[in-house]
Amino acid sequence: MVRRTKEDALATREAIMDAAAVLFEQQGVAGTTLQHIATAAGVTRGAIYWHFEDKGALFTALMERAKMPMETAMQVLDREDTEDPLGDLRDCMCESLRLTATDEHIRRMFDICTRKLEMVGEMSVTRDRMLQSHQRWMERAESRIRIGIRRGHVKPDASPRAAALGMWAMMDGLIRIWLADPSAYDLQEEGRKIVDSQIDCLRV
Repeated sequence: MVRRTKEDALATREAIMDAAAVLFEQQGVAGTTLQHIATAAGVTRGAIYWHFEDKGALFTALMERAKMPMETAMQVLDREDTEDPLGDLRDCMCESLRLTATDEHIRRMFDICTRKLEMVGEMSVTRDRMLQSHQRWMERAESRIRIGIRRGHVKPDASPRAAALGMWAMMDGLIRIWLADPSAYDLQEEGRKIVDSQIDCLRV
């Protein structure tokens, strides 16, 4: 009986999160109330408060369930040993594009965070997280490029910071435009070509 109760509670929590994610994408975070979410999930507001302290806590849980594309793919750059530093960067960026194109939760949260959210008040934690993610990328990407320079894989006059920042901006822009109009281009195929062109510009 206890196990069934826990399973029911988990199912209710997931239903609330699913409903919230859809509504946040459709009408924005500020325009969505807990009552909207409760109605969509088929639960009471009390049920929401049982699982989440407030809308900010609910949004944080959504962020933890589905990380940003670059956050998830960045595991490739967490490896200390590398045979091909530029190859690692390429794999990371291509994996980010693949996740965005194929994982509904990741795609929806990126869309919400970049186009449907005012990062003020209780939602400022999202801004801080995105800045931290960007900082992690810069550190790891610059490190890979420096390794490439030392090993003779990367042009010696390349600027690790400028290259890393350019890659981040390119990925961010590619995904944002595609989210606004998925018919504009094949995110994985066209994105891979653009990633390869940036990598090729660095290679010796």
